[in-house]
Amino acid sequence: MQILLTGGAGDLATVLTPALEARGDTPLRLDVVSPKDTRGVALLGSILHRSELRRALEGVDCVVHIAAWHGIHETTKQRDVYAFWDLNVTGTFNVFEAAARAGISKFVYISSTSARSRESLYGHTKILGEEVARTYAARHAMQVIILRPRGFIPHWNRSVYASFVEWAQWFWRGAVHIDDVVQAVWRSLEVLQTQTLETPLNLVVDGAYEYTDDDLANWDADGPGSTFRKYYAAYEALARQHGLLPEDKPFKYDITETQRWLGYAPSYSPRHLLQELEAYGPEGPPLLDV
Repeated sequence: MQILLTGGAGDLATVLTPALEARGDTPLRLDVVSPKDTRGVALLGSILHRSELRRALEGVDCVVHIAAWHGIHETTKQRDVYAFWDLNVTGTFNVFEAAARAGISKFVYISSTSARSRESLYGHTKILGEEVARTYAARHAMQVIILRPRGFIPHWNRSVYASFVEWAQWFWRGAVHIDDVVQAVWRSLEVLQTQTLETPLNLVVDGAYEYTDDDLANWDADGPGSTFRKYYAAYEALARQHGLLPEDKPFKYDITETQRWLGYAPSYSPRHLLQELEAYGPEGPPLLDV
């Protein structure tokens, strides 16, 4: 398939592109800046420009709509409400409308678990984006899968996190590894190729956990850090050394529907984070060479 990736120079598209090429797909990477790597087909353009979108969609079989300002841009105040509305809402409308006019019926929309709350500027724009997705599925009989991943900034994005430890402290509070998000996307594409959806799917994407539901319901019943030590006792000193508190109770999303529809099986868990910290130290695994 020819697959258009909006936000094609961003982190997710960078990791997704070789995975799609391995499937035999041709990723077309639309962005206002050129990718730092040479994988896929780079297309310079903006989802805010309708003529550029129209040209980018020629011959496309499926769209993966990634382009957006994210929670980090709200937290750091890098973008204001107008910028969020323009890209995340108007831009999403433009992509769906252009796809509908081009006769494209298969669509993966990257939303966010932040869509659970209108209080967040980012979350509100994702709620509106999901509404656009559902509307176009109903109005134009589009086959739409909405993915709601947790935060998935990769550890190698040094424009956000100065070190692996800084990234690990963020991830420890609740996130999903970018490789698991990539898995959810390509599994979504497989569903769109092989099944006909009666209604859009809205699927949460979370990471892997050694902790069971019973562990979480009875967190630290035997004292502070006791649940952590049940699985990671050998890593306690390492975790504390780098500001990863064993007493911190994680929040785990229900991904039952994601597993049922996609066969999604996340692989990166707190154990993997601790193992990488032990193996590579504060700088973490080698940075992605892009």
